[in-house]
Amino acid sequence: MMVEELIHEARTRRASDVHLVAGLTPRCRVDGSIREMGETPLTPQQCEEIIRELAGGEFATLRVVGEADLALTIAGVRCRVNLFRQQGAWSAAIRLLNERAPDMDELGLPRAAAEFPGYSQGLVLITGETGSGKSTTLAAILNRINKSECKHILTLEDPIEYVYTPDRCVINQREVGKDTQSFAAGLRAALREDPDVILVGEMRDLETIETALTAAETGHLVFGTVHTNSAADSIDRIVDVFPAARQQQIRLQLSMTLKAVLSQQLLPKVGGGRVLACEVMKTDGAIRNLIREGKTPQIINAIQTTGSVGNILMDRCLQNLRTSGTISEETYRAALRDQSQADRAPAPPPVNAMRAPGFKRPL
Repeated sequence: MMVEELIHEARTRRASDVHLVAGLTPRCRVDGSIREMGETPLTPQQCEEIIRELAGGEFATLRVVGEADLALTIAGVRCRVNLFRQQGAWSAAIRLLNERAPDMDELGLPRAAAEFPGYSQGLVLITGETGSGKSTTLAAILNRINKSECKHILTLEDPIEYVYTPDRCVINQREVGKDTQSFAAGLRAALREDPDVILVGEMRDLETIETALTAAETGHLVFGTVHTNSAADSIDRIVDVFPAARQQQIRLQLSMTLKAVLSQQLLPKVGGGRVLACEVMKTDGAIRNLIREGKTPQIINAIQTTGSVGNILMDRCLQNLRTSGTISEETYRAALRDQSQADRAPAPPPVNAMRAPGFKRPL
């Protein structure tokens, strides 16, 4: 089966990823689970042929380096492709991207997220593990700005995933490795390119984080991603990148610039599909003081007591999903951050109640 056929079948199955590994049948990920796509294992020769085709003129470099990230259109589907060598054979991990940037209303985001496109400046972090939907959430937010504001949006991505069609905004999308050397270099240049909104695909090194904070301080709205699972962890991760002598200064900058943190995960849904679970932290005076003073463990309590503004802890969101019958008890317990909460949430409705007339399972 050619790679175009595999991608076409994966799209038909509503898969998020395709995995090609020598010695295994082609596999795809549907609703978070890996499933087979055929009965015949791929040979090392077949894998190399596929990787040569996908890499094109980059294959010579790929052989030396051992891995490569690409953004390609395969069988009419935009894909984020990672090619790599393992145990002497070639493998590919292919992420299938949506054809258009989604609308925020389609994603099941918490109500507080609807405010993000309206911010005029500051830093907004979208966090979560790989595959938690961070890129999709960011695309929806930028798409909302594109449709509602007259601004200049500048993105730094590795690689570019969603391609935006300018509406009311001017949009420039720069790909790390092709259009700019690094996130840090592209972000430094961005400050001289008159942007209103900046998307930083990954905030993981000192220079990138430092420049992002400066951009947020100087009147730009900056969106960034961090691979953490909670608001408090995100703050600690950013601060810990810096040497001890600078951490107090970074806490001060972060307390003044951080507008909100949205942490998310995608969970299997009862009846099929996946549902988004989110933690939201919008900063107020109390939370800014906790950031400045390095008291991040107390942020959990601060989020709990500010639910009226849209803040919510991940575990509270999970309890709501469990109680409504949207996720199973097993999924709920596996996703909990604080396992001591496992037996404190109200029991989910009985099966017959879920099937009773008038009951609507949440989307």
